[in-house]
Amino acid sequence: MCGIIGYIGNKPAVGVILEGLKRLEYRGYDSAGIAVVNDSQMYIRRASGKVRDLEAVLRQDSCQGNFGIGHTRWATHGRPTEENAHPHRDCKGEIVVVHNGIIENYLSLKEALIGEGHQFITETDTEVIAHLIEKYFKGSLEEAVQKATEKISGNYALVVLSVLEPNKIVATRVGPPIIIGMAEGETFIASDIPAILNSTRDMIFLEEGEIATLAPGSLRITNSQGQVAEPRVQRINWDPVLAEKGGYKHFMLKEIFEQPRAIKDTTISRVSRDTGRVILDEMKMTEKDFLQVEQIRLIACGTSWHAALAGKFMIEKLARIPVEVDYGSEYRYRQPIVPPNTLVIFITQSGETADTLAAQREVKLSSTKNIAICNVVGSMVTREADAVLYTHAGPEIGVAATKSFTTQLTSLYLLALFLASTKKVITLEQGHTYIEELAKIPQKIESIFDSVKYFEELARHFFHSSQFLFLGRGIHYPIALEGALKLKEISYIHAEGFPAGEMKHGPNALIDETLPVVVIATSNDNSSQSNLLYEKTISNIKEVKARDGIVISLVTQFSKEAIEASDYHIQVPTTSELLLPILETVPLQLLSYYIADRRGCDVDQPRNLAKSVTVE
Repeated sequence: MCGIIGYIGNKPAVGVILEGLKRLEYRGYDSAGIAVVNDSQMYIRRASGKVRDLEAVLRQDSCQGNFGIGHTRWATHGRPTEENAHPHRDCKGEIVVVHNGIIENYLSLKEALIGEGHQFITETDTEVIAHLIEKYFKGSLEEAVQKATEKISGNYALVVLSVLEPNKIVATRVGPPIIIGMAEGETFIASDIPAILNSTRDMIFLEEGEIATLAPGSLRITNSQGQVAEPRVQRINWDPVLAEKGGYKHFMLKEIFEQPRAIKDTTISRVSRDTGRVILDEMKMTEKDFLQVEQIRLIACGTSWHAALAGKFMIEKLARIPVEVDYGSEYRYRQPIVPPNTLVIFITQSGETADTLAAQREVKLSSTKNIAICNVVGSMVTREADAVLYTHAGPEIGVAATKSFTTQLTSLYLLALFLASTKKVITLEQGHTYIEELAKIPQKIESIFDSVKYFEELARHFFHSSQFLFLGRGIHYPIALEGALKLKEISYIHAEGFPAGEMKHGPNALIDETLPVVVIATSNDNSSQSNLLYEKTISNIKEVKARDGIVISLVTQFSKEAIEASDYHIQVPTTSELLLPILETVPLQLLSYYIADRRGCDVDQPRNLAKSVTVE
């Protein structure tokens, strides 16, 4: 969960690397460092804290070079100090390494290297790599990297340079991503697309075990057997402007406001409003494959897991296929039983989430078909999937997921409609109605933005609160979980989501006159099942009020009883029951954002968290 950047070309490397580090800071911000080579001299500058602290160091002690590497760290081994900041070097200071991942056998390697006379100065597992490469270096940096990685256990993305081989950067990976960008006379390397998107859109995703050797404007890749591999260049169509703040105070706020556009982009080429059909030709699975599906497993982590929980309701309601939902981090440890004709769907924003990837590889051992729902073209989970349904959220820089979540919900809704149509569970007329409702969602989200001042007012009331509860029933329960997660991760207020019907089984003990309780009490006034859940939710609101709790209800125009029973209410437009979660999510994001901002929190880079969890 660290950010890696490298550059070799005709520009001053320091400026390019610093700009890349700023764009990667959402991946790690405990410390940062840079190493550049100029006239066979290595210059290393590091700082604890954020990239701005590294910039302050460089202002006082500048350096130059036309090739180099940089790193922004999220600490796993060793405290977030300047000493433990990357890059790390060998005994002679001739080889430096930046690393993302965890070296599981570093203690035994370190002990052996110390026995051979190597001297260590940090607490990190990364320093072991620099000393291993030093041990095996006999004139070829690529060969030394290859031999060093043969001794390493764990997941890693490594980028290495040496004063002994100028104008060369070597990289390899097992687990965390490495992305290479090509431009005229320049070559870039990074751990994520936004770092280099302003410089090139032509990118290569390094495969596991491959070793890449970068020179100005050129690239050589070899596989684990030493054979030269043909690079597969992919054109990334993200607009670089989407990776900028664009006048917003925080990336998170900008990305909340980008959701209507993201949902349109995820939907527009996949539906036929004339025929009422969902078109998913991109997924490269046959109609026969889908007709054979008798059970679905949804596997994800974090916010994506909440999307999976909501997706379960969508698929079961529309396609009438039973669905199970699993955490990626738990799946492979329970010796899962996968019946025949099961389809497994992996949901991940980055496509590099370590636990989700491990679960995917477990599934592939049984030859079970799997689909990836993902935002990043060419990411590892998409390369290992039988089919891919891309979300089109664009780059998401804020650590807290916003538009990636609502586009995942949109994609799951589309997939549910596609399965329902393929299995002929719904008619074309019904499909047309469902698609028409989806087409109205972006405009309905826009109408929620008209109430931004109200969310700021609510934040003034509640930013001093020490805890929150979020309640929901049915498909709204996952949104309660997501609302609680958003608040806790960016404001540091303890928040929990519960099924509203479970309040009597413990959470009622927490309610007093200081506790804000957010209750999702939306009603679309056209479904007996929906109204039954709504009526029961009203009873839950009254339970909270009977114990002097403060109720903030999320409602529609038909939620008259909820409005009357609540202290505060937030109204969203009406839509079908299965699409209400998308509309419900937006106000909970805004509430969390304004509370966190009011508390002075670092909204885009909350403490102890990083955007992509690429280690277990």
